[in-house]
Amino acid sequence: MKVNRKAPMTKNNAENGVSLFTRSTELLGEDPLEEIFALNLGDFLTEHLISDDLAQKIKQHDAKDKAESLKKQLRELISIYSINNTLSVLGFNNKEDYIIYNSIAKTIVQMLEVDACHIFLSKEFAKGLDKTSNDIVLVGSSIDTDEDIYAMNIGYAYGEKSMVSEVYKSRKSLKIENADKNPEFLPLSMLNEDKVKEFIAVPMHYNAESVGVIVLESYGEKHLSDEFKTLVEVTARLFAISMLLQELTEDTAKAIEDENITTSELQHLRAELTATIGDLGEEQQRFVEMLAKAVDAKSEYHNNHSQNVANLAKELCEYIELNEKTKDLIYYAGLLQNIGKITLPKELFNKKGKLDKSEWEKLQNHPNVGVSLLMSINFLSEVIPYIHYHRERWDGRGEPEGLKGYSIPLGSRIIAIADAYCALRADRPYREALNNKEALNILKEEAEIKWDPQIVNALADLMENRD
Repeated sequence: MKVNRKAPMTKNNAENGVSLFTRSTELLGEDPLEEIFALNLGDFLTEHLISDDLAQKIKQHDAKDKAESLKKQLRELISIYSINNTLSVLGFNNKEDYIIYNSIAKTIVQMLEVDACHIFLSKEFAKGLDKTSNDIVLVGSSIDTDEDIYAMNIGYAYGEKSMVSEVYKSRKSLKIENADKNPEFLPLSMLNEDKVKEFIAVPMHYNAESVGVIVLESYGEKHLSDEFKTLVEVTARLFAISMLLQELTEDTAKAIEDENITTSELQHLRAELTATIGDLGEEQQRFVEMLAKAVDAKSEYHNNHSQNVANLAKELCEYIELNEKTKDLIYYAGLLQNIGKITLPKELFNKKGKLDKSEWEKLQNHPNVGVSLLMSINFLSEVIPYIHYHRERWDGRGEPEGLKGYSIPLGSRIIAIADAYCALRADRPYREALNNKEALNILKEEAEIKWDPQIVNALADLMENRD
């Protein structure tokens, strides 16, 4: 169609213009070039086939609608992040709020093979604390002191020669195995009383921004394995992303209340917010997977067990056609079902003989320990019931509450069966691995006693279809 740009505006061609403008949306398709063409055609028709006054009103209305739509999207993103916040350690107003960092440091010590842990933040993120002359401030420690650690004003300047400062600036982990030979790097002599033989400092950073440093200490006997070192690095990055995302959401919330903010500024905020939330989600999954690896590393007989359980549980979810959200939660629960074991010594898992009463009780109590560890991680809160009840039995004679049949959460029933099958298919100190048929026969024999018979049948069908 050829358009005469100089033709006078009449009722007919104005109607044609509006009609063509509307019809241009029909050109939108999967081809991006067609989409671009359609949008350009719409702009052309708006500009040339309707009056200048009407065209201006349309543009203003479209711009307003687009801005409001972007603001709505941003509010929803902020709301979603607030609900699924990674760690309950943000939004501090005074030093009393920072006590939670002491708990986190103690949890890290409990999970890892180290003697002490200290958490530092840059003063930009250590909001609510008393004024400090330090650029990097101690906000939490696993060591209990008679004094208020915040009143002690422990910290470092950015340019100071110390392990904390160096790691903060370089954004690279640093390990010092002979602390007595590196006295200038000693971080906290007033807390550790010069007992430390080995230091590991891990940066909390995201992209080019540094947030703080996590320091781990060993007094000689304990050494951090590679699996645990990677776990600390992932944890530190998760901290950093969470804190920076918190800052970004606060800035975004203020920005969208500004009536003069432009559409392009809103688009930029949306892009930055969605990218950061996406990175957070990826890091959350990596964190969970590294937790599982750290647990499995405790025993030579449990190599990749948690990952195998999670993968099989996910397959079962897909086979019985559960929704994506439930499937993801059960996958995480499969990875973390044994998270409580991370606090137990390696010797307990690799013992060839029979466990004594004390050892058996520690092993049996690991689900409760695991639940307490996960309580401080908000994005994992929904998997806790699946983990808590995965030792219940179909006949009601399980633990911890004696739930029976369908009163046991579905996720718990699935990971219990996946866990049992993977255990039967793996070597153990007391027996060799069973084949698929042998493992399924045992599960079938115990269906309606220990296991949900329908899930057992689904597993059997799944394995048959594999073959």
